[in-house]
Amino acid sequence: MMESPIFTPFNIGPVTLRNRIIRSAAFENMAYGNRPSQDLYDYHVAVARGGVGMTTLAYASVNRSGLSFEGQLWMREEIVPELKRITDAVHAAGAKCSIQLGHCGNMTHRSTCGCMPVGASGGFNLYSPTFVRALKVPEIDALVEDFGHAVELAREAGFDCVEIHAGHGYLISQFLSPYTNHRRDEYGGPLENRMRLMRRVMRRVMEAAGNDIGVLVKMNMHDGFRGGMQEDECLEVAHELERLGVHAIVLSAGFVSRAPMEVMRGAMPLRTMAHYVPFFKYLWFKPLLLLAGRRIIPTVPYREAYFLEDALKFRAAVKLPLIYVGGMVSRQKMEEVLAAGFDGLQMARALIRDTDFVNKLQSGAVDRSPCGHSNYCIGRMFTLEMKCNRCVPELPGRLRREVEAAEERWK
Repeated sequence: MMESPIFTPFNIGPVTLRNRIIRSAAFENMAYGNRPSQDLYDYHVAVARGGVGMTTLAYASVNRSGLSFEGQLWMREEIVPELKRITDAVHAAGAKCSIQLGHCGNMTHRSTCGCMPVGASGGFNLYSPTFVRALKVPEIDALVEDFGHAVELAREAGFDCVEIHAGHGYLISQFLSPYTNHRRDEYGGPLENRMRLMRRVMRRVMEAAGNDIGVLVKMNMHDGFRGGMQEDECLEVAHELERLGVHAIVLSAGFVSRAPMEVMRGAMPLRTMAHYVPFFKYLWFKPLLLLAGRRIIPTVPYREAYFLEDALKFRAAVKLPLIYVGGMVSRQKMEEVLAAGFDGLQMARALIRDTDFVNKLQSGAVDRSPCGHSNYCIGRMFTLEMKCNRCVPELPGRLRREVEAAEERWK
């Protein structure tokens, strides 16, 4: 029997992966105190032993002002030995290890990031909610260096690749999008100017990566709403990244502060989210979520490989390697995506449901993930560590009913 193309090696720049499956940079919320934990170690090592080509530690901020969560990695010298412990164990299991680097921009609070939140432009962010100020040009200069230094720390910690987060409405995306970028200087206005921060960051990242670290960029194919970036501008961003020499692009979409379910699809489990939010910390949030949550976070229908039609347009437009992400659960669809010219596949929810999924897929024990797409793991990750509902021994009845209804809807 001919081996599936899923399980053939491929390259991201100087790095060779044993197969085409990458654990995507879905936020784990396991970096308690903004540093690696035993939970983070255990999870990524389990995924590596489970057969992936590469696993990605998610959403590491390049400096303190970029932190959104107390359980988020903050790249600094003191945590390098703890990160090295993870990469060594992942390598011992036969997989490669990547880390996603970024900055949250305006989606944080002073209590988390240690300062007034910053973004492309000033104003009030309803997502947090908080007042935000625009980054000054000298601060942008320092931020570019922070990205380069984070890549250097990643090398010291033993990572094979870095993934720069330029999508989903985080800081680089906030500069790219006309929805959040209202600047009147050389970083605002036409797309050429709005790409300036991304261009500077990527030049510094490529310099720091040298010839031994693979560089991926996660970017939007569209923001998911009128007034945000649309496909034509996003195609220009992809062309610019190709000119800058990045090794691969991860194609996604959506804006966490405006169109979050465009990223993940399905429904946000509002009862789950409200249940896990600490009442003493967000007195106003639970009633708002339960009364108006569906208006604030509207459902976007789920289907397998929901980004494929959009991604095919980017595949036709650029030549560099493209990594597909978005609703991958079956061998059949994975092979279809690879046959369409994509070089790799990223997934998270299937690997939250079962860290051994890839090994089972390769052995023929399963041909699709049992993930039911309830998004329970997403609903709890804002305040607790990422976990599948199947791994919670005594799920409260109202949450279990919410999960069951969602799984029935998205069968």
